[in-house]
Amino acid sequence: MEQDLLSFDNAGGGDDSPDLASYAQRAYLEYALSVVKGRALPDVCDGQKPVQRRILYSMARMGLGYSGTAGARPVKSARVVGDVLGRFHPHGDQAAYDALVRMAQDFSQRYPLIDGHGNFGSRDGDGAAAMRYTEARLARISNLLLDEIDEGTVDFVANYDGSTQEPRQLPARLPFTLLNGASGIAVGLATEIPSHNLREVADACIAFIKNARLTDEELLELIPGPDFPGGGQIISAASDIAEAYRTGRGSLKVRARWKIEELARGQWQLVVNELPPGVSAQKVLEEIEELTNPKVKAGKKALTQEQVQLKQTVLAVVDAVRDESSKDAAVRVVFEPKTSRIEQGDLIGTLLAHTSLETSAPINLTSIGLDGKPVQKSLRQMISEWIEFRHQTIERRSRHRLDKVLDRIHILEGRQLVLLNIDEVIHIIRNSDEPKPALIARFKLSERQADDILDIRLRQLARLEAIKIEQELKELREDQKKLEEILGSPAALRRLMVKEIEQDAKQFADERRTLIQAEKRAVAEIKVIDEPVTVVVSNKGWVRARQGHGHEAASFAFKAGDGLYGTFECRTVDILLAFGSNGRVYTVPVSVLPGARGDGQPLTTFIELEAGTHLMHYFAGAPGAWLLLSGTGGYGFLATVENMISRQKAGKAFISVGEGESVCRPSPANVAPQVPATHVACASANGRILTFEIGELKPMANGGRGLMLIDLDPKDTLAGAAAYTRSVQIEGVGRGGKEREEVLEIRSLNNAKAGRGRKGKAADLGFKPTGILRVE
Repeated sequence: MEQDLLSFDNAGGGDDSPDLASYAQRAYLEYALSVVKGRALPDVCDGQKPVQRRILYSMARMGLGYSGTAGARPVKSARVVGDVLGRFHPHGDQAAYDALVRMAQDFSQRYPLIDGHGNFGSRDGDGAAAMRYTEARLARISNLLLDEIDEGTVDFVANYDGSTQEPRQLPARLPFTLLNGASGIAVGLATEIPSHNLREVADACIAFIKNARLTDEELLELIPGPDFPGGGQIISAASDIAEAYRTGRGSLKVRARWKIEELARGQWQLVVNELPPGVSAQKVLEEIEELTNPKVKAGKKALTQEQVQLKQTVLAVVDAVRDESSKDAAVRVVFEPKTSRIEQGDLIGTLLAHTSLETSAPINLTSIGLDGKPVQKSLRQMISEWIEFRHQTIERRSRHRLDKVLDRIHILEGRQLVLLNIDEVIHIIRNSDEPKPALIARFKLSERQADDILDIRLRQLARLEAIKIEQELKELREDQKKLEEILGSPAALRRLMVKEIEQDAKQFADERRTLIQAEKRAVAEIKVIDEPVTVVVSNKGWVRARQGHGHEAASFAFKAGDGLYGTFECRTVDILLAFGSNGRVYTVPVSVLPGARGDGQPLTTFIELEAGTHLMHYFAGAPGAWLLLSGTGGYGFLATVENMISRQKAGKAFISVGEGESVCRPSPANVAPQVPATHVACASANGRILTFEIGELKPMANGGRGLMLIDLDPKDTLAGAAAYTRSVQIEGVGRGGKEREEVLEIRSLNNAKAGRGRKGKAADLGFKPTGILRVE
């Protein structure tokens, strides 16, 4: 890199010298590809990242694997890490040790490849002991990755300094990319492959080998979903799982599994014994502590209403929680209810809704393919590419074995010839100055055969040895026939592949740990008493709620410089909507609004406004209430409160406003719950009035710009639009900035009646309209 930069500096700015932008682009691209292929992403063939592959290969070279039924004696992890760094992986020792530790953790990998002795960490986030204290050897299942490595199955490349060779891939007998999954972040790419059950993956591979036209539905019957090391339950619908596998990207909803333990005197407790992936008992306990003993957020003087409400909700059902996990029970988190009379479903629902006992597990099937390129693949592609790779390894292994068989047959045929002419051979050797060419000339031997005969021991010339040679030749010729059949017949090769997969599955398969059963997501439900309430909103966005209806507007006091925007008679189960200048609609449940004592609370404390945005209008009502929404550009549409509800504090983009336009005051389109308004009245800033039947508008559940309400002159804007039955009130500003208002009855409104989108009629109001309200 330094040399390249020097050559660039010394180029002298000639025509052939690269500019800095192109050089930086090339250098960064090379770095990105190095990270993608050299560190972060697994190979679809063997499922390993380079550091993992190097650790496994190095341990195999050190003799730390299983031979037959006996496993090698484990050695210090520091010795393994030192060998890996010295021979293959010139990076940090801690990074290599972390990779080794992960491959030994049964809670991180579905099928651990390393048998670790000592403290290798816990699912609660405890780190492993230092490498000088722990010991490691290869697990038995790692044989599926390493057994055939010396049989010509994979390519070897030079290590970082050219002193030795390392495998480009491991000859995996099963698709470990799916079995153990992978997680990694590269430059511009990431992967999140979940683990799967070995028996299911093996069955899918066999079915795919037998029928390459296997449908996605048939494939998903064999692999219904991931199988996480810690168990748990996948609650996503089968269609969601299928879509994630089809595209290679998605998110699955997962939750813990639990049981109810009955205690003496009618008492009971909830015991969680399986957790979702990436969740620990310690994390759940910390979340419970945060909920029941919340801290004041930065920049706030006191707990928010939401924090107080969550605290009350959790404390109402949970009395105590403790972690009883041990060697006998990997996960055992006990929750004691407040009283035994609490519904079990209420306790479970509260915990699922507010903690990581229910969470999401991402799927991103990105890996290095057979072509060496990092690509997001579908489940079908991953299985198909591994089968192609396995086909190649079996073919190469068979060719390697055939070459060895033919070489051995060649040697034995030479020995057999010698035994038939033993006296003559001895005579030639004893009497010839150069016995090798003499033997080759006399018996038409190859150099290989001649060298073997000259190196042979006298005891191997016994009559018994001739019988052994004959038997071995017979076995070798049978092996030759089988290997030639495999290499010459694709069907025979496929049969062998299926047979080997079945044998490996029989040896290493186990039961599925993760239950797949679709369930509805737990929703945080706060029980609210349904009672009448009046929501009071000030011009500056301060909000409060007073019990009951029928309050006089004059009875509400406000801060100096503030005043009443409006009052909304609704119920505690209803919704308050706030309309931003950017067209976003923000949702706040009426039940969380502060009481009417004092001036209330700024609505901005309940929501998250974008920078440069301010709140313009408000409405509180039932989810089924219809509203007429419009903008100063003259467009509008109908929507229900329910259409605008969002669980996000950042609100929901709903009303499209053009440059220089703003949102007009929303108008209720229901005169009463079951009595809709019949007409729409529009007032422009220049004093034009247009009315038309409300049926000319269309509902837009997803929001947008809507239809043209009134045809405006170039310099005119829409002051407002209101849905009405009999009368509306026009508000405006007269001479001297004095606020004015005038009520238009049905007769006056009918005079301005025309089709939607017309210019309307000029009204002699005597002031400039700024808004319009429904009276009745």
